[in-house]
Amino acid sequence: MERSLESGNMTRVQEFVLLGLSTRLDLRDVLFAIFLTLYLLTLLENTLIIYLVCSHSELHKPMYFFLGNLSCLEMCYVSVTMPSLLVGLRTGPYHISFTACMTQLFFFVSLICTECTLLASMAYDRYVAICHPLHYPLLMRPQVCLGLAMTSWLGGLLVSVVKTSCIASLSYCGPNVLNHFFCDVSPLLNLSCTHVALTELVDFISAIVIFCGTLLGALASYSAIGVAVLHMPSAAARRKAFPTCASHLVVVGIFYSAALFIYCRPSRIKSMDLNKVLSVIYTVVTPMCNPIIYCLRNREVHVVLRKTLHWP
Repeated sequence: MERSLESGNMTRVQEFVLLGLSTRLDLRDVLFAIFLTLYLLTLLENTLIIYLVCSHSELHKPMYFFLGNLSCLEMCYVSVTMPSLLVGLRTGPYHISFTACMTQLFFFVSLICTECTLLASMAYDRYVAICHPLHYPLLMRPQVCLGLAMTSWLGGLLVSVVKTSCIASLSYCGPNVLNHFFCDVSPLLNLSCTHVALTELVDFISAIVIFCGTLLGALASYSAIGVAVLHMPSAAARRKAFPTCASHLVVVGIFYSAALFIYCRPSRIKSMDLNKVLSVIYTVVTPMCNPIIYCLRNREVHVVLRKTLHWP
């Protein structure tokens, strides 16, 4: 009760100060150039994939439908976090209003949850294509694909509403310095001057359900694919399938490892420098690598790309 009264007499924080990725002046300009290049490259890659999928009937298939959704998500995803990262590298620590911070948090949580579900849906699509090819047209008909995509997007929004509401309802009395390059869950919980056990529990449970649930689904699909590939009579077919599955698993593994380390912990993270490094992996590296791994290495996409660019 005493804590509540004290908190009530304190002035609520109206804005936060983001320290950014690095406070070293000798590194900021170099990092700004690197991350700006990565941002523009990510936007270019994903825009190209969306254009190819939409404009060529050869790619009007379930796999490319999900890839188009993933590319759209990646463009939104990097555009939520990357601008604040670039501003921090360009100007140093800067102020962000409480409303803007919560808005950024809402879109970030929504998109990361959507990506988890989409990755699991894409793994299921490949499982059906390889393990049940005769039933593929029925199991992955347009209505099913649309339902999986809508569930991913709407599920992400629902989870984000709950998590952001819990975090926004906490009291922030000062200090107001976030040791991060965007408004993330752990740095905000560290600044709260009220009891955060319930919010941490909601955050932990939602992370377990979303991250672990979709990860188990994806791993189950790829495990079944691996077993099916091992039983293929043709060595050529095995050589073709294994590198694709392996590359997909690398991206899924990197994304989930970093995300699970940060979000599936019931206590607030103290090592914020490690938090920032891991955040770069799944907010910058995976959105840039996903188009290359999932699409630009694909033979059908290569054919359509050559046709578009009028290459022989």
